[in-house]
Amino acid sequence: MLKNYISENKDRFVNELMDMLRIPSVSADPKFKADVLRTAEFVKQKLEDAGAENVELCETAGYPIVYGEKIVDPALPTVLVYGHYDVQPADPYELWHSPPFEPVIKNEKIYARGACDDKGQMYMHVKAFETMMQHNALPCNVKFMIEGEEEVGSSNLGTFVKNNLDRLRADVILISDTGMLGNDTPSITSGLRGMSYVEVEITGPNRDLHSGSYGGAVANPINILCQMIASLHDENNHITIPGFYDNVEELSEEERQEMGRAPFDLDKYKQSLALSDVHGEKGYTTRERVSIRPTLDVNGIWGGYTGDGAKTVIASKAYAKISMRLVPNQSSEEITEKFTKHFMSIAPPSVQVLVKPHHGGEPVVTPTNSVAYQAASRAYEEAFGIKPVPVRSGGSIPIVAMFKSVLGIDSVLMGFGLDTDAIHSPNESFGLFNFLKGIETIPLFYQYYTEMSKSN
Repeated sequence: MLKNYISENKDRFVNELMDMLRIPSVSADPKFKADVLRTAEFVKQKLEDAGAENVELCETAGYPIVYGEKIVDPALPTVLVYGHYDVQPADPYELWHSPPFEPVIKNEKIYARGACDDKGQMYMHVKAFETMMQHNALPCNVKFMIEGEEEVGSSNLGTFVKNNLDRLRADVILISDTGMLGNDTPSITSGLRGMSYVEVEITGPNRDLHSGSYGGAVANPINILCQMIASLHDENNHITIPGFYDNVEELSEEERQEMGRAPFDLDKYKQSLALSDVHGEKGYTTRERVSIRPTLDVNGIWGGYTGDGAKTVIASKAYAKISMRLVPNQSSEEITEKFTKHFMSIAPPSVQVLVKPHHGGEPVVTPTNSVAYQAASRAYEEAFGIKPVPVRSGGSIPIVAMFKSVLGIDSVLMGFGLDTDAIHSPNESFGLFNFLKGIETIPLFYQYYTEMSKSN
């Protein structure tokens, strides 16, 4: 019955998603402020249309949080759905095959910024809720909390959660902001890495200098910055910050072998990225490097003259943005402190160093023996016809650890995206199959979670 409704309304569901994707809700760039607010209004209206009650835009110090609920019976379990309506910047625009905010469907995929992360996946929950409401098939209570600042660190979400403990009271948090191994190999994310994100600034002379007059006598901040960054890894791609690995969780050989059972084709992986070979920490497989090991990556670097033609200058300043992905037992605050101390210590006296911490988040591992995980597993198995594999994700959703510490609730991470969806990159996409299959799978989770909670 529900599958028929989804099939009959699939074109409308897709068109509504494309309408939302046309709104450039880039939270990182103030010039898109009106568009971010417009997207919040869009989500609010669609929740109301779907049958949610007490829907409102909850003001924060930044962008509003869209809240809505449907309380069937206070005695029944309550699912708190989390998602976000903001998106990453679309730069560099010239690498997109079609404009990032003019969604197109090609090869059974929707191409647009936010198609998968997270508008497409968040909107699956709105349409799954609508489907259940249309058939009087919502088996338990549901609350929605959709924010607009996930892509800039969710800096105001914690305050909102702490100020609304009663309103957000629930039994489990349901999130679709992750991926799965493949359409023929569904998986459930059972762990996420944490994050420490910093920006560094290197200052040399008090102004840009003529490289002919001063080159060789004055420290070049760009050269120095590159040398400092290069020193952060050794020949084995091991991070050289003292104490960086002190608290890293080391998995047993048995656990690593169990992880290795998940299907992975290294040749296809390299081919999909146009790589001649992979790269990473010695002693670990590619899948381990992107899930159970911490990393340090430069996300942006700039300074000096980058316009057309030549300008022979020694820049006064050079900058870089650096992110460190963290694994269980590492603390984002502690790692930020260790990075700052080390980075300043390796700078030569000819330059000044400033480290600006940005957002951080803690790593988390979710239990695979919980009622919520088992309900999600049964839902995937029924929808896809195969039991899903538990996997640890390389990405970070800092609020998952915050939800656990503040609300005392575990999350279940039911992602439907694929590695090929190019989230955060040009030509981001989301498969029509995945979007519609998500809408089909989510009601099954509600059904099994309610049934298993009663019997537990």
